[in-house]
Amino acid sequence: GYIVSQAEDGRVAIDILNNEKIDIILLDWMLPGESGVQITKRLRKDNLTSHIPIIMLTAKAEEDNKVRALQQGVDDYIVKPFSPKELVARVQAVLRRGPLKKDDDVLEFHDMVLNHETRELSISGNFIKTSPIEYRFLRFLMKNPHRVYSREQLLHYVWESMDMDSDERTVDVHVRRVRKLVEPYGYDKYIKTVRGSGYLLTDKQV
Repeated sequence: GYIVSQAEDGRVAIDILNNEKIDIILLDWMLPGESGVQITKRLRKDNLTSHIPIIMLTAKAEEDNKVRALQQGVDDYIVKPFSPKELVARVQAVLRRGPLKKDDDVLEFHDMVLNHETRELSISGNFIKTSPIEYRFLRFLMKNPHRVYSREQLLHYVWESMDMDSDERTVDVHVRRVRKLVEPYGYDKYIKTVRGSGYLLTDKQV
């Protein structure tokens, strides 16, 4: 009864988290590149993913390994082999607990509202679906209105914890996406380009 997205390694997992709304993560300990424990550590440091519950799946049954995983922030730990029924029951139990932590701050720019607790964007009462990176981008601009940020700065502040191999064109692509997202409500005009400098969110003349 769940919609599942699969990732063969940590980089693919981060890309999925960057583009989809994920309610729970099933994370294997042994993965190519970074281990599941290392990925957990990164996710817990990122405000965008720190609230998502994680269940660690592993053949490592030793107590020390369980303690290490739990200390890094996993919510549950299942030792292989396990039955599908047990896994589903664990998933349901963790989801019942709700997000790990909530931040109830609400950012507003005219009638555009970003609710960090629900991670929802609304304009004049109309709810708009955003990808995690679109949410992060808008949140940064709304927290820092009327200030110009270069593409390099936006890459640092918005993409840093995603650890993505991005270049400055990535910023341009996402600016176009976000503008298109809010265009039906006339808010694309507030995301302004300053030639040779970068982008900013403002209702003032630039």
